[in-house]
Amino acid sequence: MIQTRIIAGIVAGLLISGVAAATAVVWRPAIAAVEPPAPQSFDAALVKRGRDLAAIGNCSDCHTLRGGKAFAGGLPVPTPFGTIYSSNITPDPDTGIGGWSEAAFRRAMQSGVDRTGQHLYPTFPYDHFTNVTDEDDRALYAFLMTRPAVRAPARANDLAFPLNQRFVVAGWKLLFLRRGTYQPDSTQSAEWNRGAYLVEGLAHCGACHTPRNALGAERTSAPFSGGDVDNWHAYAINARSPSPVPWDTEALFSYLRQGWHPDHGVARGPMAEVVGNLSSVQQSDVHAIAAYMAGVFGPPTQDRLRQASEVRAQIKSTPVQLSPTNAAGASIYAAACATCHDTDRPLPYGGVNLALSTAVSAPDPRNAANIVLSGIRPVEGERSPIMPGFASSMTDQQISALLNFLRSRFSNQPPWTGVEKTVQDARLTQTVFLQTSSGPHNAPADPMQRDKP
Repeated sequence: MIQTRIIAGIVAGLLISGVAAATAVVWRPAIAAVEPPAPQSFDAALVKRGRDLAAIGNCSDCHTLRGGKAFAGGLPVPTPFGTIYSSNITPDPDTGIGGWSEAAFRRAMQSGVDRTGQHLYPTFPYDHFTNVTDEDDRALYAFLMTRPAVRAPARANDLAFPLNQRFVVAGWKLLFLRRGTYQPDSTQSAEWNRGAYLVEGLAHCGACHTPRNALGAERTSAPFSGGDVDNWHAYAINARSPSPVPWDTEALFSYLRQGWHPDHGVARGPMAEVVGNLSSVQQSDVHAIAAYMAGVFGPPTQDRLRQASEVRAQIKSTPVQLSPTNAAGASIYAAACATCHDTDRPLPYGGVNLALSTAVSAPDPRNAANIVLSGIRPVEGERSPIMPGFASSMTDQQISALLNFLRSRFSNQPPWTGVEKTVQDARLTQTVFLQTSSGPHNAPADPMQRDKP
């Protein structure tokens, strides 16, 4: 009898300890709501700094629906686990963050917990934002609190049980969230450290360009080795880059600042949003990002330099001739593409020579298919590249033939497989994105989108 009581006491103690431990992991207190601060209460210089930081963080494109009010949320974010909708981050007190204090905002940025104590899904990349300093969080808060308030209730996420229970996120954080702001590397320059702080923090480049594990966390063993975003492939931006010509600091700076580079082509897809925002921030910050990422790419090997030299020699070779094995694709290229891509006119006035195209040399044809389908329209008010989309004038079979020809003619990589299925999926995805509201530059068929480096 006494032994039974002892065992029961031990079991009860373990259960109580387990519940207490689980509560400690999951529970976060609410932070009291405040009256929305008056916009004029914020220093103008602080607001301007926050604007630049928000641009570097690409906040508007993730929190703005196509045709909707800026920062009002509701953008569908597809994940392998279901669809999550971005939140309203305007200063509306009922549906936005107008009732949030600066402390509540900082907790969301650094710990992924909202004002009421709910855990936020890591589609909001707080695993990167934990690197952001309190001073920069303050500037972001000032910027957002001076935006027009928009009443926009949150849309319910489409997640299956138990992922629709936010306590699950607490377990994810225990496994993968590493807190603490970026610590400078004393062996590197001030510019390199500034770039590292931005890339690893607000810019959250690894969120797209790093592969993820089965639980949706970035694979820290393979940083910047490539990822998948909205049916686009975010290329490896390290030594494994498929770019025919190696990247360096100045090429990266030019690409990130203006959205294109003569040796690397035009930014498309979700990367268009990034370069569109970076075009408005201080050049020194963009150059710092380029300097850091050039270090991530590392110096090109002799083999890479040799390959780049061969590519440049190929550019100077004779114009394309019809190929017996790819005659259909070659004919389509000659009729629809060669007038721009086989000229000596440099970007942005002519088409990039496709021997330089990362999309043509990429591991799979997704990005190339997206580009052929949607084209490239000019950026309003700028001298920018332009290309018609062929979604309405070419069949899937014709686009597949064209892509197979481009791969064989302009790349030294092996043939792609499953090209027609990729084209079908790309066309379907673009149709779905156009039918569902997405950010101002988010739909893959949107003319302002560009391809990743």
